[in-house]
Amino acid sequence: MNLTHLDEKDRPKMVDVSEKNQTTRVAVASGMIQMSQDAYDAIVNEKAKKGPVLQTAVIAAIMGTKKTSELIPMCHPLNLSGINCDVEELPELPGFKLELTAKLTGQTGVEMEALTGVSIGLLTIYDMVKAIDKGMVIKNVQLESKKGGKSGNYKR
Repeated sequence: MNLTHLDEKDRPKMVDVSEKNQTTRVAVASGMIQMSQDAYDAIVNEKAKKGPVLQTAVIAAIMGTKKTSELIPMCHPLNLSGINCDVEELPELPGFKLELTAKLTGQTGVEMEALTGVSIGLLTIYDMVKAIDKGMVIKNVQLESKKGGKSGNYKR
């Protein structure tokens, strides 16, 4: 199998997408953070000392999505046309599920952007309540679906 990020001499390279057609591309990623009941309660009751945790996590997720090419070496800088992030309370865990949708019309996909955004959003939740619970677990960061591009559609 040929890896697209290696050249004929096995050196790293960024894939040349200049010959690809522009198409609408959409990727959805999700992840969860599990925490103590005390940390969960502080977040849902807006008692965290660092401020509104979930709103801050959504902003961080959007910012992380936009900065993906600065963090992941072979990612192209992209002109994203839309980013949407939702947070779901999971009281039975206790914890939260973060889901992010990234969209553009372009020559390469947005899977890495969606995954990076989710990761940054969850890390922000961790950062904001780590004083209450250092044992939080970030898990199941995964691509849920993608649409568009040469490889077609994918749904978990």
